Amino acid sequence: MNSKQNLLNLDRKGLETFFTEIGEKPFRAKQVLKWIHQEGISDFELMTNISKGLRTRLADIAEVRVPEIVFEQKSDDGTYKWVLELDGQNRIETVFIPEEGRGTLCVSSQVGCALECTFCSTATQGFNRNLSVAEIIGQVWVAVKALKGKANLTNVVMMGMGEPLLNFNNTVTALNLMMDDFAYGLAKRRVTVSTSGVVPAMYRLAEVSDASLAVSLHAPNDELRNELVPINKKYPIAELLEACKHYIKGEKRRKITFEYVMLSGVNDSVEQAHELKRLLADVPSKVNLIPFNPFPNTHYKRSSNNAIHRFTNVLKEAGLITTTRKTRGDDIDAACGQLVGKVKDKTKRQLKNQRVTAV
Repeated sequence: MNSKQNLLNLDRKGLETFFTEIGEKPFRAKQVLKWIHQEGISDFELMTNISKGLRTRLADIAEVRVPEIVFEQKSDDGTYKWVLELDGQNRIETVFIPEEGRGTLCVSSQVGCALECTFCSTATQGFNRNLSVAEIIGQVWVAVKALKGKANLTNVVMMGMGEPLLNFNNTVTALNLMMDDFAYGLAKRRVTVSTSGVVPAMYRLAEVSDASLAVSLHAPNDELRNELVPINKKYPIAELLEACKHYIKGEKRRKITFEYVMLSGVNDSVEQAHELKRLLADVPSKVNLIPFNPFPNTHYKRSSNNAIHRFTNVLKEAGLITTTRKTRGDDIDAACGQLVGKVKDKTKRQLKNQRVTAV
């Protein structure tokens, strides 16, 4: 059993504690953070502003162990998808989306997902476990290294596999590293946590993080959202919106991003658009409409361009900032809702889905 401390699991505060406990000055944390996250160095011997004695000691008691890329794929539109090996039984997927003036990394937080949103391919894979801090921030580390000389990472969205707020502590520590000036130095508006609506954790997040918040809404009323996003049965829309308003309370310029996947004949009517505009009337918000990305055995279909256009017009006429997400990476199954990885399912959901398909 490996007893070495993986320093990738520690943010600056954690590293300061680590160095204090081994009799070193806390400032070593800043030095090591820069080597690991800004220089992409995992070999202590190459950290040249640290004494030889400390480098030798670190090699004995610590390590920098990152997820291993087992597969890399590049889309025709420039999107990258990496499949990362975790423990031999589980793999996750991480996606980088290049755009003019920005590069966004979509990061996973769990192996599979414990929620069962009906329009999401990840949900069909079941759930195994939470990712460690090293496995979350390791996706950023791996991507920056792989993209060196090709593209720059400017934004991170916690929108990959899993529900970030059900892996709260590890997610928050990883967010700290993303926004730490001695690590990745990303601005709070460039780091986004996406949640399906884990209301108590949203209140907790407001106390400990400045990250931007996105909410997977997908329906304008409880009846439909109960079907599409089952966690709504526990935390209905009214409670969810109160948590959203609390998250940005006192910050006039901040808005919540509401994600809304466009499903033909399900949630894309003009009447539902009017219902959504009334729902969000007193919530500082942006709406991100997401054309549905199909996956095997789904019964949902993508809304037509005309339906999306009509829906958009209703929201914009009401003064809501509304964008339609351009589908990226769908030719390599890297688009929103398509990430599946390899999950040793503890929930038996894969088996249940196979039985349903067989019937």
